[in-house]
Amino acid sequence: MIEHGGTFLAKAQESVTGARSELQEGRFNNSANRSYYAVFQAGIHALLLEDVRLPGGGTEWSHPFVDSQFTGLLINRRHRYETSLRSVIGDNRALREDADYTTGSVSAVRASRALQRAERFVGAVLQRHEEQ
Repeated sequence: MIEHGGTFLAKAQESVTGARSELQEGRFNNSANRSYYAVFQAGIHALLLEDVRLPGGGTEWSHPFVDSQFTGLLINRRHRYETSLRSVIGDNRALREDADYTTGSVSAVRASRALQRAERFVGAVLQRHEEQ
């Protein structure tokens, strides 16, 4: 079930570009949102590279499933990615939830850090993709 066309990886790269643009334009909440989706989409691609299937033959990737499988399976068990990526999906998701669902706003510093995490994460998945 490898995603031969790299659709989710392309989406992840587009989300990183969007997060960077939104950060530069001072739209920090939207940048945080795009930074999260970059890692979520890259996480799906990483799971597809490892032939991870959705439970019960499902068709939709849940956020908790992607996070737990990337961390538990690809980092902890299979050692496909460095341990410094362990908390990236969860950290960026928590920031996105603050940006999208609370009355507060994400600061420039927090949005910038989320983007840096996303760039590192997507870069690691891209490198693995190119090695396969």
